[in-house]
This record gives sequence, structure tokens and C-alpha cells, in this order.
Amino acid sequence: MATIQFHGAAGEVTGSCHLVRVNGHKILLDCGMIQGGREEDERNKESFPFDPADVDALVLSHAHIDHCGRLPLLVKRGFRGPIYAQEATADLCKVMLEDAARLAQADVATINRLRERRGQKPLQPLYGMGDVSEVMSRLRPVAYGQRFEIFPGVEACMSDAGHILGAAIVELWMKSGAATRKLVFSGDIGPKGTPIIRDPAPIESADLVLLESTYGNRLHRQRSDTVDEIRSVLQEARESGGNVVIPAFAVGRSQEVLYWFARHYDDWQLKRWHIYLDSPMASKVVDVYRRHRNLFDQDALQQWTHGRDPFELPNLRYVDSPDESRKLNQHTHGAIFIAGSGMCNGGRVRHHLKHNLWRPGAHVMIVGYQAHNTLGRELVDGKKTVRVFNETIRVNARIHTVGGLSAHADQAGLMEWYGHFRNRPPVYLVHGEDGAREVLAEKLREQYGCEAHLSRPAMEREI
Repeated sequence: MATIQFHGAAGEVTGSCHLVRVNGHKILLDCGMIQGGREEDERNKESFPFDPADVDALVLSHAHIDHCGRLPLLVKRGFRGPIYAQEATADLCKVMLEDAARLAQADVATINRLRERRGQKPLQPLYGMGDVSEVMSRLRPVAYGQRFEIFPGVEACMSDAGHILGAAIVELWMKSGAATRKLVFSGDIGPKGTPIIRDPAPIESADLVLLESTYGNRLHRQRSDTVDEIRSVLQEARESGGNVVIPAFAVGRSQEVLYWFARHYDDWQLKRWHIYLDSPMASKVVDVYRRHRNLFDQDALQQWTHGRDPFELPNLRYVDSPDESRKLNQHTHGAIFIAGSGMCNGGRVRHHLKHNLWRPGAHVMIVGYQAHNTLGRELVDGKKTVRVFNETIRVNARIHTVGGLSAHADQAGLMEWYGHFRNRPPVYLVHGEDGAREVLAEKLREQYGCEAHLSRPAMEREI
């Protein structure tokens, strides 16, 4: 008998983590960071609801931090098994986890200076570079479409999820006696027509499906409308004489923004701007994209074949050092800053917000999901004052929420993807808040007549 137990992203969007038990083995699907504010940070420090030393193997869907961010903590606390990931995901993991370790160490160093002056004991970061190195030594890269054995009687295969480079749908076959059961874990499903990335692969059969549900209760705008909105924001910013700050995730969103800039460089008159990718991590991710351009869709490959690198523009500058980044604060107008973090809760974007939010002519373009208790969510929600680096700043800049660039499929996309399953297997919805999950579950029942359930923490289901 095989079972699955939900230990993360069960009623929320971040912290993906699910435990499969089969034939005396334990296989973890993802081990992601819980993202948000201080409360979520504290939850990441808690003990796992299972013994990491008892987990025999891990299959990783993709390299976003809410899916891979606690891998170093897992090995720090005793995990010693292999980690299977698509080849591009393996490369991206190194970039993401090293950055997370650096941030954790820097944050703790700042806190410890205050604690030392108060006579308090120093704190330790969640994990360090040594833990990241241990994760990298355990990674086993696999190609899309390559069926591989995890244990005797347990095999897996990864297919393109259309979400970010290397993102995978995981098929897991488990043989127990004469019976074989199949679990399909969607990972994060992307929308059709995403630039650079291929469309999500259809899967035709399963005994149980774990389906993400981030936008299970809404439909996205047409991407063409969103791209036109980006043009309008840039035009408005040019007329108002201000800068444009774009908080963007280092993996996926930064690259898509650059792609659209390259595609519309002439008709948007982008030569009139100074464009900065102020994110060392996003710059490293661009290098990974270049190494794995065999995974690009036909449009991106054709653009590359004709000698137009979508990540190079005449006036685009990749900013690496902190000193270079600080000098950008001298720009009062005519600059576009693409910087992390995507939810404005860390990284260099906070410096750009500090120097631009109070300016009436400035513009902030929100291009990704903003979790609760983040600075980005406060801006989206229209707060008139916000705290940045312990300073209260009045929001005079124009805030634009550009929602059509999501790397997650909307309700229609999720329904279409599930519709490829010919046998209409039961579904457990993960990676979504309850409002989105409840609407999607009802829609699945109505249209396909399938069982649709909402996962809950520690809930266990037989496969």
C-alpha cells in the first residue's frame, strides 16, 4: 500500500512539502520555504513533522524557493538520500540556495550586533553554505521524459510544467505486489503561451493527482493586454519624469520582463531609458537560461537563432556589486530598475523603493504574486505609508499591478490540464489558499465528475 501525507502548501501557497510512503520507503516531494512575514520565518525554524533521517529520497519539482528553500535545513537535520531534479532545476537550485544562505547569514549578523550590545546570546542562521554544498552533492539531474528508478518497484518521470525553466510535473509509479499505482504531482503548472517556456505537458492517466491551485478561482488577463499595459506604464512614467521600479523574482519573472523589453525595444522607444538588472542572482539565472536554451519554446529559439539574445539590450546594465547598486540612487528620472525580491520583503529592491516611493513622478510595477505580510502586498493593497528599513515612507509613487504575467495557470488553464486525464482520477488540491481551492474543487466536480478534495496539514491519503 502507498500513502501520501501533506506537510506544506496545504491551505497556503508557499512551503510545498508532501511525504509518500511505499514499500517501507519514504519519498519527499519538494521541501520549500514558507514565505511571508516574521511569523512565517519562525515557522521555517520549527522541527519537521517527520524525521529527516528517515526520508530515503526526494523528488524536486522546481527551483523556486517555496519548493526548494528548506532543502539545506533538511540535510542539516539528518537527510542523507538522493535529490532528483530536472537538469536546469539542478543548476538553478545552486543559485537560489546559495543566495538564501547568504541572506540568512547577513540578516543574522545584523541582529547579532544588536544582541551583543544588549548582552544577549547570538542567533544562528537557518542554514549556511556548507549545508547548501551538501544539498548540491546529493542532487541527481535527470532530463525531461527520462523514466528512472528511485527504488526497486518505484519509478519516476518528469515532464515540462511550463512554469519556469526546468519546472517539472512528476509521475510516480509504485508497484506493491501485483498492483501498480500511479501518483501525479503537478508541481506548479504554467499558463500556455508563456514566453521562453514551453507549454505544460499533458498527462493522460493517474490513480491520484496532486494539483496546484494558486489561481483556482480566477482568470488571468490576456497576455497581450498585459504587455500593452507595460507599454502604457513606461509611457506614463516617461511623461511624468520619474523612475520605474520593478520588483521581480530572480527566476522566471526577471527573464520574461527582459524578453518583452527586447521584443518591443524599438516600438516602446526603450533606447530613451537607462535599464538596470540590479540582482546578482537574476544575472546568474540568465546564465543558466543560456546554458539550457534547448528547453526554450520555438519563438525564443527562433529569436536566438537570428542573433538576438533576449537578455541583451544596448542600454541594459547588469549590476553586481553593492557599490554599483548604491550609485543608482542618484537617478531621479529616466531609469528602470528590475530588482529582487519579487515580494519586496528583501534584497536590493527595498533600496530603490526607499528612494522612489515618496516621489510623485515615480512608478512601481508589480509583476508577480504578493504574499500576505509582505511589503509588496501592502503596496498592492494601497497603503498610504509603509515601513522600509525602519523608516516610515509616504507612498506618492503610482503603483501598477500588472497581473497577466503570472507563471501559474489560471482556473481555465488548470481545468484544461486536468482534462487530459482520461480516467478522471481523484484530486487533492495543494499550493493554494482556501478561497481559490474551494472554487476550483467545485468546478472540477461539476465539469469532470471527479473527486476533488482540499489537502490539510498532516492529512494522509491512500494512493
